[in-house]
Amino acid sequence: MAEHVVTLQANEEFITVGQLLKEVGAIQTGGQAKWFLREHPVVVDGTPEDRRGRKLSAGTTVTVPGSGVVTVTAAPHVS
Repeated sequence: MAEHVVTLQANEEFITVGQLLKEVGAIQTGGQAKWFLREHPVVVDGTPEDRRGRKLSAGTTVTVPGSGVVTVTAAPHVS
């Protein structure tokens, strides 16, 4: 199973499930998120998730059918 990393931008505290699905290429548009979540078992930190607006912060692990395991990370701090 493929592993992906989605890195939050410096000004972001979280990304939503819908945004993550677009980022990994599971869907083309945000409008497809609702359908995708109804048809495919997405798992967030071991718990099934069907809400496209669920907030995912750094350290969250998401399993996306067809895309594998996705880890959300924080942007590196620039000094």
